[in-house]
Amino acid sequence: MHIVKHPKPKIFGIITFLALYIMVMSCSQENYNDSDFVAGETFTNSNIQLYHIDTLSVETSTMKFDSIITSESTRILVGRYHDSIFGTVNASGFMQFLPSTYSIDTEAQFDSIVFIAGYDNYYYNDTLQKNTIEIKRISEQLKPADGDNFYNTSTITHDEDNLGSIEYYPRPISGDSIRIKLMDHYGTDIFNQLQEKNIVNTDEYIDRYKGIAMVPRGSDNGSIIGFSKSADRTFVRLYYSIPTSEESVQGYLDIRLNTTSTPIPFFNQITADAPIPPLQTLINSEINLASAASNNQSYIQSGIGIAMRLQFPNMSTLFDIPGNGTILDGVLKIKPAPLSYSDELILSDSLAVYVVDHNNVLTEQLSISGSAVYAILNKENQEFNDIYYQLPLAFYLEELQLKSRDKDDALILLPINYNSTVDRFVLNANGNGTNETILELTYAIYDEEE
Repeated sequence: MHIVKHPKPKIFGIITFLALYIMVMSCSQENYNDSDFVAGETFTNSNIQLYHIDTLSVETSTMKFDSIITSESTRILVGRYHDSIFGTVNASGFMQFLPSTYSIDTEAQFDSIVFIAGYDNYYYNDTLQKNTIEIKRISEQLKPADGDNFYNTSTITHDEDNLGSIEYYPRPISGDSIRIKLMDHYGTDIFNQLQEKNIVNTDEYIDRYKGIAMVPRGSDNGSIIGFSKSADRTFVRLYYSIPTSEESVQGYLDIRLNTTSTPIPFFNQITADAPIPPLQTLINSEINLASAASNNQSYIQSGIGIAMRLQFPNMSTLFDIPGNGTILDGVLKIKPAPLSYSDELILSDSLAVYVVDHNNVLTEQLSISGSAVYAILNKENQEFNDIYYQLPLAFYLEELQLKSRDKDDALILLPINYNSTVDRFVLNANGNGTNETILELTYAIYDEEE
């Protein structure tokens, strides 16, 4: 353990230091990352030694959840691209639609039917490449196999033939929506069933029209695009006309995303095939892939459920320093691997922090005083390629040191919306020399034995 010991200060000086330290900490960080250190009377009335410690070991690894819930995703994800580390990433959206009314004028005549999907501004990878979306008719009831949730690994059968398809260049920021013309036979069937009163309620409609899947073409290598789940942004529109004595009157019926059922019949199926060999060893959630066995790196991939895992096994060694001590500050610095990110493979500004037990069961989101703690991307020296995620951990490490928290617990890092994105990260871990993950502590000893 490498320690830099600062000279013993006079008590007035240390109180001044602590006041300035706490003030700077509270001014320089967001509320959810505030320090919880409070200098008590016993502390401030003591002789104090300050230590800077930067070589306490951090055990870094990668784990993968067996599955993650995607029926609660905030968006529809559709697309496909090849990744040199994470393999071929594929996302498809499965959803159910209901008509706004079960009545069509008896004089009306069918014209056409289209699928409209509104962008929601999310994208990942290269949008300059052409994408393809194929619309499939779901052929089984859109209900979870067990419980109320669908997962990224869930499967629902659909017809092989397309109801419609589109090749397009995604415009997720500047564009509004895409329109896909669907097969007339599908539209006329819905039209006739409603016009002839063969279907007059939700149950009858769902029994015949179980849902629609948005699927990328199997040869695409472009991007994954987010589409809105809002019922007025993504829907099917059936056009018809009503003849009159002078001219036909145009009309339409909207068949909207079903958001009335509980749970909502929707999910994103997200897969990543043929990643690098180390990631292929993550066959269940209890396996921890040590960074030493994965190029001295750790990995994160939302949508799939791959997370960087962190443990701090030697916090109790702080007791080897003579005297009563407390952790004033603790910051973990994690650097993204060089060349692992780009304008297409974007680094998020922050990562969420969760606690898992020894079996990698997620138990809580890390928080202090009810506010979530995040790893924040520090880009102050970006022009020198010196960027890193900075995670404040003083309170958590203090709990480990005092054994008020289970030493077998671990922290994991994931994107904030990990069930609604496919963001991926390659992070330097142990064994990367000056670029490895570093834990920096400021430790104070008071009433030190002479």
